[in-house]
Amino acid sequence: MNKLTITVVGNDRPGILSAISGNLLKLDCNIENVSQTILQSEFAGIFIVSAPEDLALDTLHETIQGDLAGMGLHVHVKPLTKQDEPFAREDAEPFIVVTIGPDRKGLVAEIASVIAGYGVNIANLKAVFKGGNDPNKNIMAYEIEIPKSVDLQSLTDDLKTKAKKMDLDLSIQHRKIFDTINRI
Repeated sequence: MNKLTITVVGNDRPGILSAISGNLLKLDCNIENVSQTILQSEFAGIFIVSAPEDLALDTLHETIQGDLAGMGLHVHVKPLTKQDEPFAREDAEPFIVVTIGPDRKGLVAEIASVIAGYGVNIANLKAVFKGGNDPNKNIMAYEIEIPKSVDLQSLTDDLKTKAKKMDLDLSIQHRKIFDTINRI
């Protein structure tokens, strides 16, 4: 089986996942991983798929794109090669960084640059910006993987210093604590 990455983006509407998964089933493909979300009115989905060796990429792309074009969606298909495998991670712990505050340009770039400066990977980011200065309407949640070799206190201090300069409230918690608190 060949592994492929399939990306689908466009205006959201009912039936998108049904159309994608139905076409993949017809082509004898298996969805191994999927992440999809709705951003405002836009659908975005990325699928890791195993496909039969004899299935041509063009055939796969044309089949899926043909069915989704009428829905206003765009499809990109790419083989997943060894070099596309995840980078080698050292032992890391999952943490959640949450910022709340007024919307302005550069919020993601500024926080992400501090995180990257410590060699920490951002595994997922959810940002909801509704504009304006109401701090309760602009929230970012970063799921990060902090290597055990990173000084957690220094990272936390630098994140909080950066957040304060941008009028953001920032919290950082181990994923298990975050999940437990937010489950209550």
